[in-house]
Amino acid sequence: MTLRRGTVARYAVGSVGTGGFATLPGLVLVFYLTDTLGVAAGVAGLLVTAAKVWDVVVDPLIGAASDRERATTGRRRRLMVTGGVALPVFFVLTFAAPAGLAPAPSAIWVMLAYLLAATAFSLFQVPYIALPAEIADTYDARTRLLTARVVVLTAAILLFGGGGPALRELGGDDERLGYLLMAVAAALVLGAAMLGASTVERSAGVRAAPTGDPVPGRNALVHYRQGVALLRTSRPFRTLLGAFVLQALATGAMLAAAQYVATWVLHDTSAVTFLFVALVGPALVFAPLWGRLAHRVGKERAFLGASALFVVASLALVGLAWAPGTWVYAPVAVAGAAYAGMQSLPMAMLPDVVAHDARTRGTGRAGSFGGVWTAGETTGMALGTTLLTVVLASTGYLASTDAQAVTQPASAVLGVVAGFSAVPALLVAASLVPLGRYPLRRSDVDAATTDPLGPAPTPTVQENP
Repeated sequence: MTLRRGTVARYAVGSVGTGGFATLPGLVLVFYLTDTLGVAAGVAGLLVTAAKVWDVVVDPLIGAASDRERATTGRRRRLMVTGGVALPVFFVLTFAAPAGLAPAPSAIWVMLAYLLAATAFSLFQVPYIALPAEIADTYDARTRLLTARVVVLTAAILLFGGGGPALRELGGDDERLGYLLMAVAAALVLGAAMLGASTVERSAGVRAAPTGDPVPGRNALVHYRQGVALLRTSRPFRTLLGAFVLQALATGAMLAAAQYVATWVLHDTSAVTFLFVALVGPALVFAPLWGRLAHRVGKERAFLGASALFVVASLALVGLAWAPGTWVYAPVAVAGAAYAGMQSLPMAMLPDVVAHDARTRGTGRAGSFGGVWTAGETTGMALGTTLLTVVLASTGYLASTDAQAVTQPASAVLGVVAGFSAVPALLVAASLVPLGRYPLRRSDVDAATTDPLGPAPTPTVQENP
């Protein structure tokens, strides 16, 4: 099956939605809770984590529902459309806590709205992750598809990470109004991108007809057991997911710490925009380069190289504790170049894992893989934020409302630096252990398509007129 440019473009645009939702709340939500709503740092971290723990519960069910839709209709579109419609509403509500509420009810408001937003996001994200194994059927085609996705993802991170805080400043002295303006603008872009990507199966020529795969049942316990079984029976999935979750922890902590670094280390709240430009700008260039390197040496080796480079760059940021200054943008840029590979390569490896599983164990589990992957990714990002709040709480960080001014103790500033540098470096270094055990190589993956004795089924396609 030929992978057409239109298919690549439609799939990649979905990353505007996934990248935006992953970036903006991770950047500003905890800061919104602690420095606008007056919620204590530890409590703020628990609230964000509670919403993400819900993902662990619901994502395997969404994965099974997506596989059920695929088996009965031949497509995964309906869940994606539902998520694309619902997410903007709940995203706006997350940043619309009514003025005058005390910190406790404000925190509950944010948690419930964010939980619903996260659920809507999963309705889109889980089937979206399952699609590459079905619309691209070779090792290199998946690299091309996912590299394009990460280029768009990188641009989305830059757009939301830099533009979101800038829009927030339009509220002037009214911080709540600024957050609301930011949320409305972001929600419109998120919804449009997700709905646009929901048409990718039609672009790829996948017929809206049943696939013939077994239809998953509706017993929730069975789906949780299947998720555990995927981890137990698929060593490639277990090692890849283990590395990716540790790196999600790292990037979640670094992302959440960026606003604190700008405010309390660099003493310029607008510096968060420049941090994001430094982080994401190089990634726009390096994402295709990591794809080329993967074509030459293999995805797993390129992934190892990107991760090691990120460790070195993150450790360099420890110097902020003694000499804060504009020099910080140089190592952040190096980390951004590495981050491009840390995003594009594992996402290109996941459909390889799905194809290998189909070749060795049977078909129809792409949605289940997507559900477990999304649960791991979102939980990792959320726990990264929680880890930062634990560091802040343990070092004496002082919460405040938009009407208060505080001075942070030196220990809290040191905690901010650690959350931005040493903590991410250690987590990514730890991810090298499972990554080093990842077993698949190009020959293993392409055998799933070319072996005449038992190739993994590919989706029924038709030529466009």
